[in-house]
Amino acid sequence: MTVFDELKERGLLAQLTDEEEIKEMINNGKAVFYIGFDPTADSLHVGHFMALCLMKRLQMAGNKPIALIGGGTAMIGDPSGRSDLRTMMTTEMIDHNCECFKKQMSRFIQFGDGGKEEEHSRAIMVNNADWLRNLNYIEFIRDIGVHFSVNRMLTAECYKQRMEKGLSFLEFNYMIMQSYDFLQLYEKYGCNMQFGGDDQWSNMLGGTELIRRKLGKDAYAMTITLLLNSEGKKMGKTQKGAVWLDPEKTSPYEFYQYWRNVADADVVKCLKMLTFLPLEQIREMENWEGSQLNQAKEILAYELTQLVHGTEEADRAQESARALFAGGNAAEMPTCKLTEEDFRDGEIDILGVLVKAGLTASRSEARRAVEQGGVTVDNEKVSDIKTSYGQECFSGEGIVVKRGKKNFKRVVM
Repeated sequence: MTVFDELKERGLLAQLTDEEEIKEMINNGKAVFYIGFDPTADSLHVGHFMALCLMKRLQMAGNKPIALIGGGTAMIGDPSGRSDLRTMMTTEMIDHNCECFKKQMSRFIQFGDGGKEEEHSRAIMVNNADWLRNLNYIEFIRDIGVHFSVNRMLTAECYKQRMEKGLSFLEFNYMIMQSYDFLQLYEKYGCNMQFGGDDQWSNMLGGTELIRRKLGKDAYAMTITLLLNSEGKKMGKTQKGAVWLDPEKTSPYEFYQYWRNVADADVVKCLKMLTFLPLEQIREMENWEGSQLNQAKEILAYELTQLVHGTEEADRAQESARALFAGGNAAEMPTCKLTEEDFRDGEIDILGVLVKAGLTASRSEARRAVEQGGVTVDNEKVSDIKTSYGQECFSGEGIVVKRGKKNFKRVVM
């Protein structure tokens, strides 16, 4: 099976500018492709996961990845999928985030130093701040802006979504900036292809068109299917927010649990899109039911945790999850530590425990959770909202507090 056919069967391909040409290039290791990452946080998250996996797959097939960090475009903000203006960031924040990204990306793709002695497929990381931050605005608008039709830009989905609430002129520049990135990468590194999320299609077409108009050359674009669950919502979000790749933000255990708890209808799709397991093995799982589905979820969780955090952390997360399921206490379980200040007259009630552990946002939410029968402490249901615990209960390994089937914390002193 060719690389392209595998991408297709895994359900990764959405829109392509020229399927036959793209197929020929990536199958034969001729693609020098880029994917852009805006450094809006100091960690990548599950939303970036598919792009990283695609870069890894294509690099393994001999193609050259360029990781473009948006140190310049991050100062504007991508309006795609947004209903409001992004918070403005300082250059110091952006530069720090860029450094964090490279470290995380190195788990997926092999970087070179850009020297001639490097293999053809070694990845490079480029920051568009290098050519965007010091642009002369008048020259830029005369040279680049002249190739963009405002009428056409306003038909783009990323802008249409913002028109009702108001689209700032700052954000309106984003498509031109991203297109200019493609032109720069084409000229500097021979980059002939851009990949991105399906919500980036309009911006990507802008780049191919700009290269054609300015250089008379062909460049290509392909979008990746967005990672949506069976309800049509983007995956990678929890009640606490994004699922991060940084172990300090989302522990390997929590990361493992996120994938272990995906809906039954999403397991096979995630295995196909995100893991490197052979398709033959995944096809066998398509007919699994009941306890076998739980086994498939374990496989998914382990494979992805291993990819992001390494084998040792994946082993520990799996052992901890199994220990919890078996009713045991596991050292790697997410932990909340209480202090003397959390107790009143030497005790803390169950509502206080739930709030402190981050299992509920408020005491009123905690009260509802207890009254609805959704709270257990060490596998014993708590039905009285006045239930209290002394400090001695939290000594040693403490207690395991669980809300619902999937949210739990070990609470210790």
